[in-house]
Amino acid sequence: MNVSYNWLNEYVDLTGVTPQALAEKITKAGIEVEHVTFLGEGIRDVVVGYVESCDRHPNADKLNVCQVNIGAEENVQIICGAPNVAAGQKVVVAKVGAVLPGNFKIKKAKLRGEVSQGMICSLQELGIEDKFVPKEFAHGIYVLEEEAEVGADALPYLNLDDYVLELDILPNSAHCLNMIGVAYEVAAILDREIQLPTPEFVETAVDVTAKITVQVDAPEKVPFYGVRVIEGVKVGPSPQWLQNKLIAAGVRPISNIVDIANFVMLEYGQPLHTFDYDTFASDKVVVRHAENGEKLTTLDDAERTLTAEDLVITNGKAPVAVAGVMGGADSEVTDKTTTILLEAAIFDGASIRQTSSRLGLRTDASSRYEKGIDRNRVAGAADRAAELISELAGGQVLKGFTHVGEPEVPDRVITMPWQKINAVLGTTFSSDEILSVFRRLRFAAKVEGDGLQVAVPARRPDVTIPEDLVEEVGRTYGYDHVPATLPEGSGTTGILTDYQLKRRRVQRYMEGAGLYQAVTYSLTTEEKVKSVTTIDEASYQPIPLAMPMSEERSVLRLSLIPALLEITQYHLNRQMPDVKLFELGKGFYSKEERLTQLPEEREQLAVVLTGSWQSAGWHAQAEPIDFFVAKGILEGLFNTLDLTERISYQAAQREGLHPGRTANVLLDQEVIGFVGQLHPNLQSQLDLKETYVFELDIEQVLHAENETLRYIALPRYPAISRDIALVVDEQVASGELIKVIKENGAPLLKEVKLFDIYQGESLGAGKKSMAYALKYLDPDKTLTDKEVEKVHTKVLTALEAELGAVLRG
Repeated sequence: MNVSYNWLNEYVDLTGVTPQALAEKITKAGIEVEHVTFLGEGIRDVVVGYVESCDRHPNADKLNVCQVNIGAEENVQIICGAPNVAAGQKVVVAKVGAVLPGNFKIKKAKLRGEVSQGMICSLQELGIEDKFVPKEFAHGIYVLEEEAEVGADALPYLNLDDYVLELDILPNSAHCLNMIGVAYEVAAILDREIQLPTPEFVETAVDVTAKITVQVDAPEKVPFYGVRVIEGVKVGPSPQWLQNKLIAAGVRPISNIVDIANFVMLEYGQPLHTFDYDTFASDKVVVRHAENGEKLTTLDDAERTLTAEDLVITNGKAPVAVAGVMGGADSEVTDKTTTILLEAAIFDGASIRQTSSRLGLRTDASSRYEKGIDRNRVAGAADRAAELISELAGGQVLKGFTHVGEPEVPDRVITMPWQKINAVLGTTFSSDEILSVFRRLRFAAKVEGDGLQVAVPARRPDVTIPEDLVEEVGRTYGYDHVPATLPEGSGTTGILTDYQLKRRRVQRYMEGAGLYQAVTYSLTTEEKVKSVTTIDEASYQPIPLAMPMSEERSVLRLSLIPALLEITQYHLNRQMPDVKLFELGKGFYSKEERLTQLPEEREQLAVVLTGSWQSAGWHAQAEPIDFFVAKGILEGLFNTLDLTERISYQAAQREGLHPGRTANVLLDQEVIGFVGQLHPNLQSQLDLKETYVFELDIEQVLHAENETLRYIALPRYPAISRDIALVVDEQVASGELIKVIKENGAPLLKEVKLFDIYQGESLGAGKKSMAYALKYLDPDKTLTDKEVEKVHTKVLTALEAELGAVLRG
């Protein structure tokens, strides 16, 4: 919900409270303000101008030479290419030296030989998005109303001197999905008076029932339905003040009638719908369930197939609107409309949500019905709309408001011991202080003995039980003012399981290695699911959602890597080339084509690395991330978990990974994950540089039994080192050589390190040289050369016999 600070100030006096301070107070009261935006950010020296004359440019067909009065001693000449510029207009002028959004500075210039001393601005050039610009000004300059004072600052006329507070509205704060609801909230927070609109208009002598009657055939889903009729309407653009308010709220102005309906919905929270009475083609409104297979073309020009679960508004024969969701195209208000049929109703929220979800058609109206609206405000909203249509469109309001159902319901009364509030909050409020809070909230309340009775108005459907009243007192008083207390009573001390302890160790290790933890959606697309291999490469089926919130979140993930790659793209697109991310999360697995059981959930550890591992500095060069950086992180992790001796690696071919830079990770000879570089084709498709990934079945890793920790005394006797260079076939892996060396060098062999790899013509085609440093040690005595030679010879013999390795000459 976008809340205009200037608009809010019309209901509650905000003197002395800055937008930023107000945002902080609202957030502390339990409704988060995500952003505070100044609409005129980056704009300077923009004034109101009057176009004295507008002549064709002598050297350009599509340019005009305008003489513009900007309140200075002399007019300025401005070259303007807008198709709608004309003499006699009041316009927005950026003077020479002005600054527009994006730090765009206006300078004196020559265009096709003619001097231009400024710029006549469109709304887009003032930072207003295309989607909010009125259609009549979408491809040209913006024309101000006659009341604008020449030479004055133009920002107030466009409401660009305003701040917008973006509220994150959750289901329990739906009462703030409208300006009056926010005004009640702010008035309570600041303990100030609230000034609400009181609609006033003159009705004609003709009764509305002479034009229309209402019949509701689904009263259980439509507790109230009412209509007004306004004749003699002239459809046209809205006045500037109304357009400004809608734009600030994030709504595009369309026409005065449509804008009034949107304005009242934003102000009162009551969705309204306007029909063209003549194309409605009936003197009777019938609200009923749709028939199975019944069709309706909605305002977005899409044909909708309805079911018996949907509510429709009909003219007694055919449907003209999907109730509470969207109107039909046939009865849409157009420039030719002269008589308005104005609907104000209450629909069952669950029914509206079901229809909206099934049709894939979520609107501002449907979202408000789903969350709950003020039943007692429906008639007032219709009166407010009638007042504005009469004022802004010349309409004549017929006498009466014909309806079915009661327009108002009594307040909900909740009783509770008033001391319960202190018991829950840990406070020592007196009964008078508690009543003071309810007075600020505009809840009628009284204390009788130990009991508290509160009448909750219909505008607060979220307050239904005593605990809700406790919350209202706490958040209005201020959570930061509630004293901190320790819990009382006895109980068991919570401890972490062995799995949880190890999981935290993994998290600390990854952070210590310089990686940032990410948390991503468990939902993705089928295409992304299949883009990268899974750990065990079984034939798992992507699991689709029955009712996905969007195509981008339609199936459950198998791997964590695709989502991490999305984050990597996001960072690279913002000039952050070094990305090191990890995530601990679950994958969801099932081999069923049609799910009959819940999928298997497995926790996984995934890492994505790209860019430089070490940044360049005066003392070091940049170190790019490669396969061995990724493998090194893995080895450090297994060392932290005391699993190094049980881990091995095996070259592999995997979907979405580089065929020559990929390996399976094995625990006790069982595959538990993989490490490798993304396939170049996938990197190119995602617009990534060299990117390395690994993913582990971390559950299997953390459930692995560790050997008992053994301490070995420091050696008292010297070690003997031997270096060997082995010539082998190039497909022989270093891990295979090390394994044979360790098996045959035990127990004297204590350490093996690879220190050189060489390939060249001297070795022959398909051969390579691998050089290792071996360290022999006996903890109980000094080794002799003869003893070392015996073991060393055994190692060389085994290498030649098992892997064809020979000493390099």
